[in-house]
Amino acid sequence: MRYSKEHKQETHARIVKKAATRLRERGAHGIGVADLMKDAGLTHGGFYAHFDSREALVIEAFSYAMDRAIERWRKVAADTPPEKRLSTIIDGYLSAVHRDDPGQGCAIPALGAEIARESPKTRKAFALKLDQMIDMMADQILDVPRKAARKQATATLATMMGTIVMSRIAGSGEMSDEILSAGREAVLGRAAAAKAPAKKAKVN
Repeated sequence: MRYSKEHKQETHARIVKKAATRLRERGAHGIGVADLMKDAGLTHGGFYAHFDSREALVIEAFSYAMDRAIERWRKVAADTPPEKRLSTIIDGYLSAVHRDDPGQGCAIPALGAEIARESPKTRKAFALKLDQMIDMMADQILDVPRKAARKQATATLATMMGTIVMSRIAGSGEMSDEILSAGREAVLGRAAAAKAPAKKAKVN
């Protein structure tokens, strides 16, 4: 049976969406192609009609997950007053909801350590999306030169991602909540400290 181009595109998108969730839940090597295709309601044999390799699927699924995260941040930015955008993004990221649902969360805390050991092609794809995320975060840092905003955004994201990893290791109890709280205080405190000199410079 021959399927239309639209049907193939829809099927491809469904596989990528399922893979993006499963990879974040189980890791880059935690699910096989057969299981993944079964999750998508397809046979193992149909995989190579959509992807040249398993690596190609991992890259596309990761990109999909990162693009969804950046889109969510853009929506927050559009719906939130400028002075509250950064703190709103941070609060949403460093939350129990994000900690407890890795399958729908940021892909880097879920997959970063594994991807660092993957091929240069895979690492390059991850690095590109990470760079886009840093840019998106830097856009929310107001009244700071772009280079300084990028530097602050990089440090903020590193702290946020590390906090999520540690909180998941600790589970969902009191220690985990303390880690999330400490991470929020650290990044929000850094943001406030960076903003203060900029305001002072404007006054002068």
